[in-house]
Amino acid sequence: MISVAEQQTQRERNPTQKLTTVGIRPMERPSLVTRFFLRVVAWAERLNLALSKVGNPPICDNATFPWTRSIEKEWRAIRVELDRVLARKEELPAFHELASDVASISQDSNWKSFLLAGYGFRSWNNINQCPDTWRVCQNIPGLITAIFSIMEPGKHLPPHRGPYNGVLRLHLGLIVPEPREQLGIRVEHDIYRWREGEAVIFDDAYEHEAWNHTAHTRVVLFVDFRKPLRFPANLINWLLLHLAVFTPFIREGMDNHKAWEKRFYKKTEASRNR
Repeated sequence: MISVAEQQTQRERNPTQKLTTVGIRPMERPSLVTRFFLRVVAWAERLNLALSKVGNPPICDNATFPWTRSIEKEWRAIRVELDRVLARKEELPAFHELASDVASISQDSNWKSFLLAGYGFRSWNNINQCPDTWRVCQNIPGLITAIFSIMEPGKHLPPHRGPYNGVLRLHLGLIVPEPREQLGIRVEHDIYRWREGEAVIFDDAYEHEAWNHTAHTRVVLFVDFRKPLRFPANLINWLLLHLAVFTPFIREGMDNHKAWEKRFYKKTEASRNR
C-alpha cells in the first residue's frame, strides 16, 4: 500500500499538465473555426506528451539543449542592445496591449514587451535596433517568438498555463536585481530565480507564476521554440504552429503591434528631423 506521502512524491516527480487554471477564465473566441482549432490543439497536446523526445519536465536540464551555452555566452551583447531599448521604456507596450488574452493575468503597464518576432511575424524595425540579439536567436532551433520581457517592481503574474504544450520557453536573464530571493518563477512545484547571463528552459503548459518583489526592473530575453517531438507529433506540431497565425488572437496581436510600431517609429523619425 502506497502512503499519502509517497503518492505526493510521485505526483511531484510525474506532474500532470492541466488544460485550464483555476481562477483564470478561458479564452472567449466564439467562431466555429477557432473552436474546431482548439479541439485539435487539445488532441495534439496529448500526442505531444506521449511522443516528446525530451520528456515532460516542468523545468528542463540545460544539458538537454547544448545550444543554450552559445546563447549564454552572448548575453552581454544582448544586454547592450537592451539598454538602448530601455531608454524609451515608458513608450513600450504592455503585454496585454499586444495580446488581449493576456488581460486575464495582467491589465497594467508593469509588464512590458519589446517584440522581435512571433508566429511568423517579424518586426524588422525592432530587429534593426537589436541585430546582435536577432543573430543570437537564429541559433535556437525551431524559434517561434523572441521578446524582451520587462517586469517592473512589485509585479506578480498569477498562476496560469500557456495555451499549448508544443513549445518550450527560454528565459535568458539580462537584468536581475537584488535581492534575488524576492523574485522568481514557479513552474508546477519547481521555483527558479533568474540570474544574469543564465538561461532557463521550461514548459509553460504547466501552471506557472512569476513575480518581482524587488525595488528594481527585471528583464529577460523571452523565447518560445518548438518542442522536440517524435513522428507524427513533430509534423502535426509544425502544422499547428504555422496555422496559429490565422487564429484571431494571433492576428489581433500582430495588428496591435503594427499600430504601436507605427506610432513609436514615427516619434523616432520626428526626433531625427528636429
